[in-house]
Amino acid sequence: MLSRTDSEASFILVGSESVTDDKGSDAETPRAELNRMLPVSRLRRHCPVKRSSASQASRPQTPEQTFAHDWSAAGTGGRLYIHGRHFVDAHGRVCNLRGVNLSGNCKTPTNHDHDSFPANHADVTFVGRPFPLEEAPDHFARLRRWGLTFSTSAGYYGPVTSSGIYDTDYLSYIHVWSRYSGGSGAPAWTLEAVGFDLHGLEEPGAAWLRGVKGGGHIEDERGLWPCGYQKLAAATMATCFWAGDTFAPKLRVKNTEGEEVSIQVFLQTAFLNMWKVLAQAVGDLEGVLGFEIMNEPHRGYVELHSMHAFDYNTDLHLGHVPTAFQSFMLGAGHPATVGFWTRSFPMPTRRTSTKVLNTARQKAWRDDGPTNGLCIWEMHGVWGWDRRKDEGVVLRESYFTKDPMTGRKVDWYEDFYYPFFCPASWTAERRPANMIYAPHWYDLNGLFTKAFGNFTVNVQGLSRGMFPLKAFYWGHRGARDNFALQIQNIVEAGYRSLGERPVIIGECGIPMDMNKGEAFKTDRWQWQTCMMDAMLTALDRALIGFTLWNYNPDNEDHTGDDWNGENFSWFSRRRALTGMWLDHAQASPTLDNGARILRAFVRPYPAKTAGIPIDFSYEMNTGAFECAWVVPGPSADEPASPSVHRPPTSADAHPELTSKVTEIYLPSMIAHDRKSRQTLSIEPAALTPGQVHRVSVKVLLGDFGTHVVAAFVLLFSFLIAVVLVMLSETA
Repeated sequence: MLSRTDSEASFILVGSESVTDDKGSDAETPRAELNRMLPVSRLRRHCPVKRSSASQASRPQTPEQTFAHDWSAAGTGGRLYIHGRHFVDAHGRVCNLRGVNLSGNCKTPTNHDHDSFPANHADVTFVGRPFPLEEAPDHFARLRRWGLTFSTSAGYYGPVTSSGIYDTDYLSYIHVWSRYSGGSGAPAWTLEAVGFDLHGLEEPGAAWLRGVKGGGHIEDERGLWPCGYQKLAAATMATCFWAGDTFAPKLRVKNTEGEEVSIQVFLQTAFLNMWKVLAQAVGDLEGVLGFEIMNEPHRGYVELHSMHAFDYNTDLHLGHVPTAFQSFMLGAGHPATVGFWTRSFPMPTRRTSTKVLNTARQKAWRDDGPTNGLCIWEMHGVWGWDRRKDEGVVLRESYFTKDPMTGRKVDWYEDFYYPFFCPASWTAERRPANMIYAPHWYDLNGLFTKAFGNFTVNVQGLSRGMFPLKAFYWGHRGARDNFALQIQNIVEAGYRSLGERPVIIGECGIPMDMNKGEAFKTDRWQWQTCMMDAMLTALDRALIGFTLWNYNPDNEDHTGDDWNGENFSWFSRRRALTGMWLDHAQASPTLDNGARILRAFVRPYPAKTAGIPIDFSYEMNTGAFECAWVVPGPSADEPASPSVHRPPTSADAHPELTSKVTEIYLPSMIAHDRKSRQTLSIEPAALTPGQVHRVSVKVLLGDFGTHVVAAFVLLFSFLIAVVLVMLSETA
């Protein structure tokens, strides 16, 4: 199965780097106010605001009356920053950031045409994504009502031209390198710079493009797109980006200044220049929190141990999966017999047949390109074509495992990934204080099968050697426990590797079209509701924030998110009210139109805690929830190993609390609150060091409860009427 825990770990730089003193407290740093009207956005830089004066900080303050999930200057006291494993506001309260990815439709240009793709690639535009500016108040009002006021704004590398011109109206979010290799992210000219022919990639299997041309919905195409990471186009591009100087030194191209540079320098410079332009354009905006530099990076061929097979444990095998050697031959215009893999059990897939591909002898390389039509890996002596035998020959089987010049064994993380993002000066002692860990998590078995029921599998555990019977879970409680264990493992691994740093799950979500799209026919979403609840319960237990994948206004039932057959959005503009019919008041149920599975993802959570959170649980079926936190106390022995439920709680490990008020987001649809704040405020008499506060809330009536009571009233009235009629007849 495809591993999403190693290859897709992300790091986000949040704001200006804080300076800490010997006690770990933050030195004063200027910081601009956050915008009150818009959700806080990550992927971009947050600018600090001044902290309260000493006289104000000397006594507990009551924050201005805003709302629990308000991350503006008014809602946070003017500051939102990192301290240990938490985001903290100016009052020292721990902030739990929850929100959405905006949006899946950003993977596709606004002027994309399925029929003409990949033609006219120089004219694409992303202006208008994720929605027209005039619609923004509608969408942000909706997300605020649902408690999701922290967003990931998905910017793409696509609006950058080869001449260094940037579409500053819409500025990297990468899957399988680029739309032109079957994913999203990098612009078409990056592939052309390496020598690929954009119109010659499909026939030789260098890329699977049906998914970006409206396909991916039928059974034979379901879930094929992740296999694109191993195909010739994406794997070559990733290798050239990370390690072109090592493995493709002969490929040199001219940069925007007319200078000849290596392909690695060319690609990385364009990427970094794009980020420079983006940071200059939006870095000082008030609602910007941080930058996620790259989405789901992949190593390409680096550390590939065999030209004749990919690693079954880490690389998805589904459909036609040519080996690296077969990809080289196919891309050079030679037919090759390739294995075909289908879903199976207990192993995820197995090879069931073979087929000769590229009988048309289409080349993936441009004759007028920098390789003069030759495969880049043939140019570097990795393989060759035996003209006498009329067959391909592998010449350097272990080429991608060692430095070709020195013979030293290479490591993608240590030799290529870290040096690009983390200079040598970033030692454990000098690591930037404003870095957080933002991995992605999905239930891989649910994604792979696009199904969910009473049986779930811990794929993470199986990939790490877990005994199979221990990896199987039954029922809804089992799904909650399964997902909770997996997410806890990821979070605690982050604490072990990076120390006490905030963790936010940057992507997590569920497919709306699971179980063969049954819900679209019946309008019964019970399995989607159960799966979303299990995932969010796991996140609740881990005490971390997240951004759900995804909120897509363009989603439709049968086309989904219109990218590789995905259908993750639980909102669709097509189902929603707009214009004069939409009321922006936070208590208005008109904002809920267009959403699915509301009761699963609209749920209470402690947004700002006057202490250190140690427990939270919510029961979707009753609306009841419990939360617990501890007031930082005297120095004590901290846990030897980082733990989700045993955070550092000593006073010197947490900034001074200047507010006693804990604010819990309490949805009006649950509490039947007709006010707009949707906030439950809890204020103890005093902040006693070491004291644990535990709150249990049982919601007796809500929007759902009202309907239940009304039904009982009608039933009771009917029974009374029947009794009265019977009495009158006997009288």
